[in-house]
Amino acid sequence: MLGTGIIKGLYVTAKNFVGSYRTRERMTTVQYPEERLPHPATARTFPFLVYDGDNPLEGIRCTACKICEKECPPQCIYIIPDRDEKGKLMKHPRIFDIDISICMGCQICVEVCPFDSIKMDQVFEIAPPERYEALLLHRNQLAKPNSYFHQINPTDATEVDTRLAAEKKAAEEKAKAAAAKAAAAAAKVAADAQAAKSAPAPAKPDAPRPPPSV
Repeated sequence: MLGTGIIKGLYVTAKNFVGSYRTRERMTTVQYPEERLPHPATARTFPFLVYDGDNPLEGIRCTACKICEKECPPQCIYIIPDRDEKGKLMKHPRIFDIDISICMGCQICVEVCPFDSIKMDQVFEIAPPERYEALLLHRNQLAKPNSYFHQINPTDATEVDTRLAAEKKAAEEKAKAAAAKAAAAAAKVAADAQAAKSAPAPAKPDAPRPPPSV
């Protein structure tokens, strides 16, 4: 019959309209910012750096390998490794900046990081008064604890912690086996040296006798 589709559409609209006042799941709006909808674990905005423990400098997972800087399509990541008093490179960044004004949120930096040190955040309320220095985030602004990562993405955070713990245990067992092997080799060398020292000296051969005179 002519107009059946319109009637069905109006019925669905009316049903959702009435249901939005009765069922929480059907509500299309919330009283933002007092009320906020939870973000799904896959939601992402801009990267942040993960650190373990209480000290952002000592616990930061980033080793300043610069892989994310090289792979970033818009080249918005800038890293300078730290150095000690002798000028030797250290395994953490002195400068780690991300220009979020040009960041694509593509997550390539997360995928290429071999240390699980950079992850995607869910913070989207970024409205500074100017568009340059305020949108250039530095290391102290990017560093967030592992507990925060568990809060926004518990599944991924638990999987990462499990893998890192397994890798750490394997490395410790390998180092322990290498140390035991080196200790056994050193003990063998010492035992051989002691045995050689305590062995009796070889007897000197008798002097040759002169030929008999004729």
